[in-house]
Amino acid sequence: MKLRRLQVEQLRQFRQPFVLDDLQPGLNLIHGPNESGKSTLVRAIRAAFFERYRTSSVDDLRPWGDSAAAPTITLDFDAQQKSWHLVKSFLQRKRCDLKIDSDSYSEDEAEEKLAELLGFQFSAKGVSKPEHWGVPGLLWVEQGTGQNIEQAVEHAGDHLKSALNSLVGEVASTGGDELIEQVKARWSDLFTPTGKPRGDYQKLEKEREEHQQEIDELQARIQKYQEQVDRLGKLTQDYERTQHERPWEEAERQLEQAKERYRQVEKLEQQQAREKETLTHLQNNQQLLRQNQEQLQSLNKKLDVRKTELDKAQRELEQAEARTPSIAGKVQEAKAAYEAAAKQVDQARLQETRSRLEQDIRRLEQHNHTLTQNLDKARQYQQELEQAREQSRQNQINAKAVKALKNTEHQLKEENIRSQTIATRLTWQLEPGVRLALNEELLEGQGERQLLEESSLVVPGVGTLGITPGGEDLASTQRKLSTLGQGLAEQMKTLGVDSVQQAEHRVVAYEAAERTLQHTRELLKSVAPVGIEQLLADQKETQSQLQKAKTELENSPVPEPGQQLQVTDVASAEAGRAQAETRLAEAEAEERKHQTELLTRRQTRDNAKSEWQQLQDEVQNPEHQKQLQKLSKELAEIEDKRARLETTLQAREQEIQQARPAILRQDIERYQRSISTLRQTQEERQRELRDIQVRLEAWGAEGLEEQRNDKVAELEQCNRRYQELDRRARALDLLLILLTEKRQALTRRLQAPLQKHLDHYLSLLFPQATLEVDEHLRPGTFTRGTELGQIAELSFGAREQMGLISRLAYADLLREAGRPTLVILDDTLVHSDTDRLDDMKRILFDAANRHQILLFTCHPEKWSDLGVPPRDIQAMKEQGSANLV
Repeated sequence: MKLRRLQVEQLRQFRQPFVLDDLQPGLNLIHGPNESGKSTLVRAIRAAFFERYRTSSVDDLRPWGDSAAAPTITLDFDAQQKSWHLVKSFLQRKRCDLKIDSDSYSEDEAEEKLAELLGFQFSAKGVSKPEHWGVPGLLWVEQGTGQNIEQAVEHAGDHLKSALNSLVGEVASTGGDELIEQVKARWSDLFTPTGKPRGDYQKLEKEREEHQQEIDELQARIQKYQEQVDRLGKLTQDYERTQHERPWEEAERQLEQAKERYRQVEKLEQQQAREKETLTHLQNNQQLLRQNQEQLQSLNKKLDVRKTELDKAQRELEQAEARTPSIAGKVQEAKAAYEAAAKQVDQARLQETRSRLEQDIRRLEQHNHTLTQNLDKARQYQQELEQAREQSRQNQINAKAVKALKNTEHQLKEENIRSQTIATRLTWQLEPGVRLALNEELLEGQGERQLLEESSLVVPGVGTLGITPGGEDLASTQRKLSTLGQGLAEQMKTLGVDSVQQAEHRVVAYEAAERTLQHTRELLKSVAPVGIEQLLADQKETQSQLQKAKTELENSPVPEPGQQLQVTDVASAEAGRAQAETRLAEAEAEERKHQTELLTRRQTRDNAKSEWQQLQDEVQNPEHQKQLQKLSKELAEIEDKRARLETTLQAREQEIQQARPAILRQDIERYQRSISTLRQTQEERQRELRDIQVRLEAWGAEGLEEQRNDKVAELEQCNRRYQELDRRARALDLLLILLTEKRQALTRRLQAPLQKHLDHYLSLLFPQATLEVDEHLRPGTFTRGTELGQIAELSFGAREQMGLISRLAYADLLREAGRPTLVILDDTLVHSDTDRLDDMKRILFDAANRHQILLFTCHPEKWSDLGVPPRDIQAMKEQGSANLV
């Protein structure tokens, strides 16, 4: 199929006729900027073929704002070695005329001829949809849809398969498909789509499992029954033997023997503890007696020591008394120096007080002067503030209302201008002395009036002419003028002004007054932050403090004559006094320390003398010797008792250790546990015997073996039914696999011509790569080297390239089968990089040798090396407009 000429008229932006002719049988590059009409031309071609001429659902073809338009498309093309001429109009002039060589067709018959030629369908109702487009929907690529290939192939699938069948000889139309469907239907009775059993097959399989599970449970219970019978026999034998032997009684006898032995050992331990306490008491008495003996024997040594200490204390006391006069003289000198320094401090403080008062007086006088100046300024600023506030109050106006007033005035002016433009214009030029009357207004000479409402013109001697301005716009404008005039008057009345200029003047005056008011407030705040009243109070307070300072200066004493030259600053005087005070304190501390030392020396001498005298009297006392003899005799008796008691304790301790009391306690605990364990074990054995007997009686009543035999019979019957269905299911499954494999082989044979064209184009873009198609002829698995995946997993640009390659392969297949082809590409391959775009140009140039390709683009610079002259839509539109002029 070769498109030779396209003409559109009253279609979207092409209000005037636009012709695209001289189209070449191969590549045609048509370019223009955005909104120049490229997509409109593509839409026109689609509408000419796909849309019913009588449909009312193509308002998108109508030029904007033109409800009376009749979009018309004219196409001239060659197909099936014949010349075709198509004219189709929509909306206001619905018509379809088709001429094939000398044969003419119209209306529905013409549209059916087009659908039969290109392989598409018409929508039964409304606008055409992608599912109706068939082969053209596959080969005509809209802007931004080049990567979407699957649905387009699905919609054109029947036409593609028909073309393949014509090439390979009706391979796909054998009775195999019907047989496969029959096998699938029977297979589906037994299996789910995922291959799992269903229906009776699933039910029998589930019953088999349930019967087998019940048999396994019964067998387990029978085995448990037999185990319980064996357990009952063993338990009965163990219970009777233990009941006869009664081993816990022997353990009780051994427990009593162990307790008796342990009680004897406890008596020995108690006796041992008592005698150990006695030994401890003897050892304590022996130690006290020895201490008393040593104390009596040490009195003579203590007497000599006390005599030495007495002599030393006497010497130290005499030395301390000799230093008393020197220390008293130092204290007197320090007191005199401190009194002189204190007097110097008093004079310095007096002088500092007078200096401070004089400085305060000067400071307060300066502050009082500043307050007086600030008070004068504050009163001036207060007066200016009142004036600014009065000015603001007089000119206060709502700025937003003034803005709205200006807007209303602006609208009124625009409406006046518009009314002058559309109003009926009356001009006159009368002879001298001739007069006319317009609405009772006399007109003479020459002049002009614009009439917005119905008027009457009286011509003397002729009659009255009625003038009625026409058009709804004029009446609407007049009403709007009246409304705006009333609104303007009401707004000025509300604002209390006579004009907009007066309102603007008041806004400016009000804003200036507000700025002055703010500036004056800031000035007043700078001299009187908290108000004039506070400023007056501060001035009064300052004057009071000034008078008080002057009074204090007059009443303060004058420094003594002759002392003013000696007086230093207070800090130096106080430092001198502090030094004198420190020396006085040191002298007094030394004197106190000396007096303390004298008292201590005297006390030490007196204590030493008293202790020496007491020891001497005690040593010379006759009772002292008697006490020494008595202590020696008592110590000898205690030593003898201690030796005998230690021998007895050692022998008893050996006897206790040989009895091993810890082991005896463990024996008692062991026998007690053994008795408890033996009795508890026998009781548990008796309880278990009762439980097993009750359980066996219950199981015996259930007839477990009879139940198992019944279930085994049911399982065998279920197995027979299941095996019948299972053989049938496996046979159907095998048959379906064989038929499917045969069908796939036929499909591969059917796909071979298409695969050949795909491999041709793919080798130009991806050498050594393969692209397989599925049984529905859709591009599927893409393989390149070790990479394997689906087209949908590629990048956007790669998917767009693979989509175009696939469409060109389908076009080759259709051409080979003798079907008409036309490839239309609207701004495609915009996401391709430079290298891939070069490869795609080679592919397009190769395909153009077999098909006519219309390539629309807004980037002509990218296609400058395509080998064909570009067609500029914008230039053609301008040339067409010039021809019309």
